[in-house]
Amino acid sequence: MAPATFAIEATGALHRAWAAELERRRPGSLRVFAPSETIAARAQLGTRRFKTDDRDCAALVWLARQGAGRFALASGVEAMLAAVSHRRQLVLALKPLRQRLHDQLNALAPGLSAPKGHGRRLALETPTGHAELACAAAFAGRAPSTRSLKARAGGRLNDATAAFWAARRQDCLAPRADAEVRAARLARDIERFHALRDDIAFVDSQLEQLLADSAGQVLTTLPGVAMARAAAFAAHRLPIERFVTPERLYSATGLAPASYESASIRRRGGIARTGLPEHRDALMAIAWGMGQHAPAFQRRLAELNASGKTGIEARVALARHACRLCWRLLLTQQPYDDRARRDRGR
Repeated sequence: MAPATFAIEATGALHRAWAAELERRRPGSLRVFAPSETIAARAQLGTRRFKTDDRDCAALVWLARQGAGRFALASGVEAMLAAVSHRRQLVLALKPLRQRLHDQLNALAPGLSAPKGHGRRLALETPTGHAELACAAAFAGRAPSTRSLKARAGGRLNDATAAFWAARRQDCLAPRADAEVRAARLARDIERFHALRDDIAFVDSQLEQLLADSAGQVLTTLPGVAMARAAAFAAHRLPIERFVTPERLYSATGLAPASYESASIRRRGGIARTGLPEHRDALMAIAWGMGQHAPAFQRRLAELNASGKTGIEARVALARHACRLCWRLLLTQQPYDDRARRDRGR
């Protein structure tokens, strides 16, 4: 009797519990399909415009009989993917909170939190930022002394920096009339800000262990690619054997250009944007990091800039090279060696 094969349609996170249990009971028997694959199969069966659970089931059976579908992720990769998704949500929540803190600080001390390019910028994650936020909440926007700033920075603020920010606060406009109630709201947002940063650090410690136990650890040998970027890419792309060539991996990220061909007409458009944005963001982050720190990629970025490609266009072009490199590293498990790339380029 032939072994049973189970087909399941991916539905965000809802299918994962079922997939994990099926894989535990029948290892290697599960095939996972994207909703787009189910729709395409219904079109082949002549029922694209008539969606029901029965017709979806028939489409999944048709796909499974052809040997299509991908295997369920290993438990380690599944755990890393869950951690990466959780971290992404925390980071997305941190950005508007940081902007709100700057807005509240400017209301209590107008002009203190200058944007980039308008004087010395106040970074909230630094000891200086912690001290200024704490003093603004404690004194309702009144100017703190150098001693108060140093006390609330935990002793990590030198005299010159503390004197600069204390003098800068003296030059700011007076706080608004409702400074007391604003300071109370600021204090609660500061607690939320620190809690979010602690949560991100906690998830990072989990990701570090999960990445070390996976094939994605080799990506940390890339210049400009630390644990978070390596884990984000590896979680979405392991096992790498699913992608026969680096071109297929690149196409799966959605960064490959869309194309149209009919008879003698051939057109290439913008990026296809297939797949999830998290996949594209992971590869783009690696391309940006290597463009900043890897000599070979710095040279390539300079060539792209010289040819007129700048900004996001240049980074997408770098992402293609980064994708090929990541595919090779994950497949061979050999660490990155910039000297070898330099020798091949001569």
